[in-house]
Amino acid sequence: MRHPSKSVRMIFLTAIWLPLLFSCRQPEKNTESADVIIYGGTSAAITAAVEVVQSGKTVLVVSPDTHLGGLSSGGLGFTDTGNKAAIGGLSREFYHRVWLHYNDSAAWKWQKQSEYGNKGQGTVAMDGENRTMWIFEPHVAEQVFEDFVNENRIPVFRNEWLDRETGVSVENGKITSLKTLSGKTFSGKMFIDATYEGDLMAAAGVSYHVGREACSVYNESWNGVQAGVFHHGHYFKENINPYVVPGDPASGLLPGVSAEKPGENCSGDHKIQAYCFRLCMSKHPDNRTPFPKPDNYDPAQYELLARVFDTGWDEWFQKFDLIPNRKTDTNNHGPFSSDYIGMNYDYPEASYERRKEIIKAHEDYQKGLLYFVSNDERVPDEIRTKMQDWGLAKDEFTENGNWPHQLYIREARRMIGQYVTTENDVLAKSEVPGPVGMGSYAMDSHNVQRFVTDEGFVQNEGDIGVHPHKPYQIAYGSIVPKAEECVNLLVPVALSSSHIAYGSIRMEPVFMILGQSAAAAAILAIDQKYRVQEVPYADLKKVLEMRKQVLSLNE
Repeated sequence: MRHPSKSVRMIFLTAIWLPLLFSCRQPEKNTESADVIIYGGTSAAITAAVEVVQSGKTVLVVSPDTHLGGLSSGGLGFTDTGNKAAIGGLSREFYHRVWLHYNDSAAWKWQKQSEYGNKGQGTVAMDGENRTMWIFEPHVAEQVFEDFVNENRIPVFRNEWLDRETGVSVENGKITSLKTLSGKTFSGKMFIDATYEGDLMAAAGVSYHVGREACSVYNESWNGVQAGVFHHGHYFKENINPYVVPGDPASGLLPGVSAEKPGENCSGDHKIQAYCFRLCMSKHPDNRTPFPKPDNYDPAQYELLARVFDTGWDEWFQKFDLIPNRKTDTNNHGPFSSDYIGMNYDYPEASYERRKEIIKAHEDYQKGLLYFVSNDERVPDEIRTKMQDWGLAKDEFTENGNWPHQLYIREARRMIGQYVTTENDVLAKSEVPGPVGMGSYAMDSHNVQRFVTDEGFVQNEGDIGVHPHKPYQIAYGSIVPKAEECVNLLVPVALSSSHIAYGSIRMEPVFMILGQSAAAAAILAIDQKYRVQEVPYADLKKVLEMRKQVLSLNE
């Protein structure tokens, strides 16, 4: 019998082993894989990642942001909490770690702890009995999130932006991978969209809504246009002329005043509540930097505010909420303030380039506003002089000119998922199926538009604040898409909710709660090979209760 030659044997072996070699080769250099892929750098993204790791699975955080924590580390230090008993799990752990930080005397650099007023929203800021602190400086919050990441060895890919055009691969209703603009690909079994904008959700083909629904859509009372409804002080209490030359429509409208009519009350539109930066200011002479004058500063942009001051309005400093070390979390207040009303309608769907333009416009607007109130002679002397004692906190956002790195995206896309949370859930008019967390803050929408009334005066519209009677439950179905659209995605931030219900849900403690619950559900779906819509609630509830999530309260 003739044996094959050596060369023939080599060819034969090559034919066998070469395919095996390539089938076992390492993933491409730009491909990363894990059980769970989280897109976003918000507070919800980090709590979700911690839950995945502590459940024994692998996770990758793909963050378009360099700084972690979203608004929680981006200036919103005067936490919107509502009933704090409804806050559990890793969300409460976050506020416990803040409390630990401020129990160290070294944390009080710019004032003594005894000098701090300890005022929070409806409660003390520093709660010794419950070992939590709800009011904090931005850099402290960011460090807590970084500690979460480091302690749990969570891989974070920063400054990685989803390719929203072709970067999401979906097969048979399942996301298989996402690709970023840098060329990196991330594959996983489960995906969590933890962005304020809902970019991954949208790119995956999941249904969503932008704007206000008509009241009739979900049988609500406080959705849609609400002209003439004034629940806060953010409206014009005096008759103020909207024209450049008072009384002369031919002179044109002042900046920021729309020529459009607001629409019929309770009607829907595609407009969203205003955005702003939550500013960290300092009154300490050694830790403040003067408010910068924008290159494109135009005092005419603030003529409407000057006319408000002319009426005797004196509430300018009312929302300079104090945080430790003689700093503030400064929020919008009054008829003309830091909210850049009507200038964000296209943000949710806009390209990255257009979003950057919108963010820059908001920055210029607010910087100009601060400069105007500090320097312009139209501002009453008492307010202008007092404003000159303030500046941006010199030790915050040091790499960004002391300006926050996160615009307050109060509302963008909202998923239309398996269950839509509405005001009826918030106001306890309906029974919520499968709760995975609780909310308790007022249904709070900032102003949406500024218009001219039939009487010829300027007015704001959209500022609503309706308080729930008690903490309410948030359904698991509100963080998962419809089964026919995607079966391995969870959305804890741009979740399924009506506009007005989202006004309550959109609080940072709630986002952290829902981020953790979304991750717990993702783990169960992996282990039991379920679609996310099929995760047995009894199993999920058991896990969440073990994690000390609060799912119900008896009041």
